[in-house]
Amino acid sequence: MKKITLSLMAFLATSAMATTITLYQDKDSGAIYTKPGPNRVKLGEFISKDEVYKTTQEITQKMKKETKATEVFSKVPKLKINGVHYLGFTHINYEDDNKADINRFETRRNYLQLKAYWNKKDYARITLDTHQDDTGDWKVRLKYAYLYLDNVLPYTGVEFGQVHRPWIDWEEHHGWLYRSIAKTFVEEHEGAHLTNSADQGINFKTKTDYFTSEIGLFNGEGYHGKDKENTKLSFEWRLTAHLLGTGKKHVHTTSDTYADISFLGQINPDFKNSTNDKSSSDYKTDDFKWYAIHAVYNQPMFLLAGMYATSKPSDKIYDGHGWSINGEFRPVNKWSILARYDKWTDESGNNDTDRKEWIAGIAYKYNKNVKFIANTFVIDPDNTQSDDKESKYMLTTEVKW
Repeated sequence: MKKITLSLMAFLATSAMATTITLYQDKDSGAIYTKPGPNRVKLGEFISKDEVYKTTQEITQKMKKETKATEVFSKVPKLKINGVHYLGFTHINYEDDNKADINRFETRRNYLQLKAYWNKKDYARITLDTHQDDTGDWKVRLKYAYLYLDNVLPYTGVEFGQVHRPWIDWEEHHGWLYRSIAKTFVEEHEGAHLTNSADQGINFKTKTDYFTSEIGLFNGEGYHGKDKENTKLSFEWRLTAHLLGTGKKHVHTTSDTYADISFLGQINPDFKNSTNDKSSSDYKTDDFKWYAIHAVYNQPMFLLAGMYATSKPSDKIYDGHGWSINGEFRPVNKWSILARYDKWTDESGNNDTDRKEWIAGIAYKYNKNVKFIANTFVIDPDNTQSDDKESKYMLTTEVKW
């Protein structure tokens, strides 16, 4: 800052020392003269335009050298960088008296994303995500890394690489808006737990006013699955009817009205699960299939969404069915009340087991970058063989920049 100030002072001093010329104007004819004379009025002292330009350029170059600015180089004309953080505190209360209650501060997710655009619509993307493993170590893992090309087919773009799977990202922007406190029903461990959000593959994304879809082929086990030695690929899809014609629009839940019905699912004829050790009795492959239907209606005052899902693998891995409903009520500006109920009937064992969870909370949007959430989260496996029921009380801060 001192160097910049000194440079500006030098500029002013140089300007003061620059050669000036005094001009005079004839009162009657308006002619301009450089010398005084009868009927002439002094206009003032002036500096040559060329001299001002030359002096300005010299000072600008000098300031650049003194400030030593760092330049960013790229082979594309536009780089877009953004981040997302889910920060919180959780109290866990176990119904089992033999388990101690837990209090902990949490950094649940930290995403860092970079997009490199070479035109307005085509880009390459990489997203990194922090993750804490069972040992307590923090790791950075690759969430997305793909090339996106727009309009490779009519109304259709394509992602290739480690890409979005067809459903979860869409629901998190249209139906369930609180990924910071719980995953969507089809991903949540205490819900259906059928899929996750990213995988290696190719995803064709179609957008029209009244219909959108994502259809692709993937490895099938997910971006942090244990086995990548696929002999067959997973076919996955989302087909959505936008009843109010908002398919092309990036909707905003607090200002837009939309009504959507979706059919989604996965057919994976060579699904690997449980372990990467092929000699283990837990290592299994299976024809893994699941299907779901989802509906959502949103207007600025409230959102209501629901889903039914079913899964029927041939040897009963992940066999089951269930449903979920969630809503958000926005009574006043910046404040929201949220609730969700999930129920999944697991039919993979000898006895059917119902997994249930309730979520309820309140949210306050501090500004466009920060949201605060307080909620309860009750997990209740309705199984006579288990007492592992728990309640969570959560405080969360969503940060987006």
